[in-house]
Amino acid sequence: QVQLVESGGGSVQPGGSLRLSCTVSGFSLDSRSIGWFRQAPGKEREGLSCITGSGGDAYYTDSVKGRFTASKDEAKNTVYLQMNSLQSEDTAVYYCATPTGRFNYLCPPLQPDEYGYWGQGAQVTVSS
Repeated sequence: QVQLVESGGGSVQPGGSLRLSCTVSGFSLDSRSIGWFRQAPGKEREGLSCITGSGGDAYYTDSVKGRFTASKDEAKNTVYLQMNSLQSEDTAVYYCATPTGRFNYLCPPLQPDEYGYWGQGAQVTVSS
């Protein structure tokens, strides 16, 4: 059974950093890509980053490029999202997800419909 569990959310001041973790079970990280998304109140879910199952290549949306870094530890079945230079507009619930398409070890477009398995989400609040 495919499961994803996020952790590491919390509150931070503007300019601060947080690292989110996504621990998976039911599959190995070399077989599936993992995407990161967020959803702020009243807004649509936004794709942020994806790291491939094969090779571990990471891709980012423009809004987080240079500030967020995705990585993974396959031995720990865990994917990380290091978030630096956080601002108030980064406040949201953050989700990790994995796609269900045929080539799910590659990164599909960062659209929620491309991803079929989701974690429960982790709240990140950036406030002074």
